[in-house]
Amino acid sequence: MITNEELFKKIIAHAKEYGYVFPSSEIYDGLAAVYDYGQYGVELKNNIKQYWWKSMVQQHENIVGVDSAIFMHPTVWKASGHVDAFNDPLIDNKDSKKRYRADVLVEDFIQKIEEKINKEVEKAKKRFENFDEELYRKTNQRVVDYQNRIDAIRSQLSNLLNNNDLVGLKDLITELEIACPVSGSRNWTDVRQFNLMFATQIGSLADGADTVYLRPETAQGIFTNFLNVYKTGRMKIPFGIAQVGKAFRNEIVARQFIFRMREFEQMEMQFFVRPGEELQWFEYWKETRMKWHLSLGIDEQNYRFHDHEKLAHYANAATDIEFRFPFGFKELEGIHSRTDFDLKQHEQFSGKKMRYFDAETNESYIPYVVETSIGLDRMFLAVLSYAFDEETLNDGTQRVVLRLPVALAPVKAAVLPLVKKDGLPEIAREIMTKLKAVMMCQYDEKDAIGRRYRRQDAIGTPYSITVDNQTKEDQTVTVRERDSMEQERVAIDNLLDYLHLS
Repeated sequence: MITNEELFKKIIAHAKEYGYVFPSSEIYDGLAAVYDYGQYGVELKNNIKQYWWKSMVQQHENIVGVDSAIFMHPTVWKASGHVDAFNDPLIDNKDSKKRYRADVLVEDFIQKIEEKINKEVEKAKKRFENFDEELYRKTNQRVVDYQNRIDAIRSQLSNLLNNNDLVGLKDLITELEIACPVSGSRNWTDVRQFNLMFATQIGSLADGADTVYLRPETAQGIFTNFLNVYKTGRMKIPFGIAQVGKAFRNEIVARQFIFRMREFEQMEMQFFVRPGEELQWFEYWKETRMKWHLSLGIDEQNYRFHDHEKLAHYANAATDIEFRFPFGFKELEGIHSRTDFDLKQHEQFSGKKMRYFDAETNESYIPYVVETSIGLDRMFLAVLSYAFDEETLNDGTQRVVLRLPVALAPVKAAVLPLVKKDGLPEIAREIMTKLKAVMMCQYDEKDAIGRRYRRQDAIGTPYSITVDNQTKEDQTVTVRERDSMEQERVAIDNLLDYLHLS
């Protein structure tokens, strides 16, 4: 049976081989934790953006979008707390000279315990008929003991991080006997903090400062534009401001392919509400966001909520939607009730009133904020990981297929003339011209038809349309569906309706 690590390596290799993701600057041996999206990757990425944008902005009358600049006045990051407190706890192994995030070392240790639980569950599945996994996890003593240990370590780690207790963090690593993955030794330095923001220089600023930062998140561009949008859009509370954009973090320990990168993209929405109503809106967005994920057709068992035990000082509620990646359940999207912290900070540092006048209550106040924030690259990886499948067919042969949701697939249909003669390519080109006006299509006439089908399966194309000699007689084509491989004759004139309704 293939291990999760082996599966993840196959997914990464497939992503490169089929034009989804390439190492950046690969001809110069690449740049660590930086990746480029290839010809199919950029289409999948754009489709995810559009799917999110339509659901978040187009389908909500009280949510609008912005696109703020990457460079912002440096005081923005002072007000937000990033200058003073946006740090990672780092630790070095004296023997290997390798540097690690201290909290990630502990999380990896927890992951190993979770793998033990999963092994117990898998063994039990094989032993018992009508297996109730949820009941087994709650009642099997060994699994319960493992889970209790995980909960205790997580609680301790959370307390240490929230209290910025670096000495305690090293003590925890020592207590758990965590060794360096490279040297195998436990010869650790003390833990110290490292600021994650990229600093750079820019021409003269009004106040004489010349150090600016590449934004580490997109949210602050929304907060600094709160007044502009509220006034010009004649917005009425509750309302939201959405944004898709690049962010940059100087991750020392970036890993797991595109899960954690130095340059990444976020899809965020800040929802402004009356003080006192934020928790009911928090529950609304928690439910709404999970429905959005499930609408893609990905099995519900791949998602779970993880409520934060310890909250950031500015929050009064926070949860993560976690996804089952090949390397375990990890954060995919965060939903946070941020109170009025951000707008209040910007009011204090800028001297501008960041307030909303509520005509219904006849009062002026700083709105509270509920945030939904999803990593676009992580969403890309989640979709790709779920879609990847190596299938053994009835005849014993194997095929690799990406079972991408139709709405997100980079190529919706492939147009394939059976042979490169007898007028079939000309008919196929006419069909291609008709379809590409409304969807992304691909024309392919190279190799045997079976091999072309396999290529489209690996790309993730939902439908393949084959033009054959019968097409000349009755103006029908064969439409092959990717997942089932079933084929159906469809009239050329009905193709658009068929592909849209299927």
